[in-house]
Amino acid sequence: MALRCFPIWVSPQTSHRSPLVGLSEFEARRRRFCLWECSSSASQRAVTAIESDIPYGRELKKSSDEMGLTREAESVTFHRDLSMLPKPLTANSLYSSAGNDSKVRISFQGIPGAYSETAALKAYPNCETVPCEQFEAAFQAVELWLVDKAVLPIENSVGGSIHRNYDLLLRHRLHIVQEVQLPVNHCLLGVPGVKKEDVKCVLSHPQALDQCVNSLNSLGIQRISAKDTATAAQTVSSSGKSDVGAIASVRAANIYGLDILAENIQDDANNVTRFLILAREPMIPRTDRPYKTSIVFSLEEGPGVLFKALAVFALRSINLSKVSSNEKLDTRISNLFRIQEYMT
Repeated sequence: MALRCFPIWVSPQTSHRSPLVGLSEFEARRRRFCLWECSSSASQRAVTAIESDIPYGRELKKSSDEMGLTREAESVTFHRDLSMLPKPLTANSLYSSAGNDSKVRISFQGIPGAYSETAALKAYPNCETVPCEQFEAAFQAVELWLVDKAVLPIENSVGGSIHRNYDLLLRHRLHIVQEVQLPVNHCLLGVPGVKKEDVKCVLSHPQALDQCVNSLNSLGIQRISAKDTATAAQTVSSSGKSDVGAIASVRAANIYGLDILAENIQDDANNVTRFLILAREPMIPRTDRPYKTSIVFSLEEGPGVLFKALAVFALRSINLSKVSSNEKLDTRISNLFRIQEYMT
């Protein structure tokens, strides 16, 4: 039932001959309360007095003399215990949850040791991470109130945008509340006691392997694809083979008991992955800093549709930091354009 709440602010009642000229006795009496009316679509109405403890219609005793030379000493009785009144919100109240992250549960795709988990811990160092098999499951965990937030990789400085995760933003009604920039530190891992010269092949995610081509070629190491970096580390740990290594994070090495044979073996030293923190409710932007806004929308096929969409931002002097598109095989929608703009 949808409720509509609106205040009725009026002044206290005085005498039967109200100084409010033109008001009847009933109207003057009605104006002694501050009321909240909540009306529903079914035309039901509930009225609650919030400024007086006296039921509506019960009159206060007069304190005038018999000759009627003075007014009635009537007044509205306010809440006696002011500590019971709700306190107004402050700027710190709106963001208190960000500092107290010990109770935050964050879902991520993969198993413990994944880069997504590292990004979640960077944003909320004391949070509880919840692994999920698929990105879809990480979204659903938030929607079903199993977790508070989800972390989602959206773009890599070398590999580019992750378009399938943009599509998830279209299918689910979650809000972007934070961004995490995580520098990539690809490590060559092996079982304890192994030297990097002993490693003949490595397991890792295909993108991680592509980002370490030069380093692996210089060592003469064969590349084998795995589901993700953390799974590769787990596989090497369980196999115990000295000639098999993995490319994964420092956290994965600590979790699965592997030695770090080499760090930062990625070809691009400025390799950074951008993650999004998603929640059920949107974040209230503050006024002391600029905020980045991400917009995902679709356009039907037609001449100049993208030009018209971008003109909306240009005419309002909004700078677009990135524009990307992805063709979709759909009979109704030919192109899906994604825009992220920096609003100052």
